[in-house]
Amino acid sequence: MVTIDRRVQPIAHLACNHQRAFIDMNESVHHQGSFFGRRKGHKLRAHQADLVDKLLPHLALAIDGPAPASLVELFDPPVEAVRLEIGFGGGEHLIAEALAHPSTGFIGAEPYVNGMAKILARIEQENIRNIRLFAGDAAALMAWVPAHDLNRIDLIHPDPWPKRRHWKRRFVQDAMVGAMARALRANGEFRFVSDIDSYNAWTLAHLLRAPDFDWTAERADDWRKPWPNYTMTRYGRKAEREGRRAAYLRFRRRAA
Repeated sequence: MVTIDRRVQPIAHLACNHQRAFIDMNESVHHQGSFFGRRKGHKLRAHQADLVDKLLPHLALAIDGPAPASLVELFDPPVEAVRLEIGFGGGEHLIAEALAHPSTGFIGAEPYVNGMAKILARIEQENIRNIRLFAGDAAALMAWVPAHDLNRIDLIHPDPWPKRRHWKRRFVQDAMVGAMARALRANGEFRFVSDIDSYNAWTLAHLLRAPDFDWTAERADDWRKPWPNYTMTRYGRKAEREGRRAAYLRFRRRAA
């Protein structure tokens, strides 16, 4: 039985209240489908289309072959560690992290072509060399990466898929929590941000019952406030304007 400190009970209580509704489905044990649903958006401008055609092939990961012994081999100049951001949207957070940590390699997964075009424009503008991109299903990418190789996985304001029939599309499922445990190094982190209470509850409940992760919060402010140097995304700013407060959840991979 997990004991929750009183200082973090508000979100823990939320998770308990939602646990039956959001988990009593067996979807997370058996589902192996796509975690993304929308790939097309507004028509790309000419330069955006040019970047997708010409720059993306140089940065894109090909996972049809075996993975390298370590993901650091994908980067030149060399990097010391590798992080993954899943569903980076417009790329605001990923770009800021890559600029702030030049000795770390970053993999961004995003199937939405408009988001890919936006981040390619920033990569070109800033001459960023420590980002690689993946435009496919994050589940396939997670199965491909070497075991215990990632330092951190970020999931920032993911699509909450609010309708029950779409819950199987949420990234956080038991199978994917297990995949993250396989991919992360000991003491590596999974960080999750959402302004949707039901998805925060869903995520907390899944991770609290996972044998390989510890929730790092020691007081309410640890999940109510962004972690230091966090870059707010455009969606995050929109949520704040509309009066929705995000939760900032951090989970640490236990040492074997």
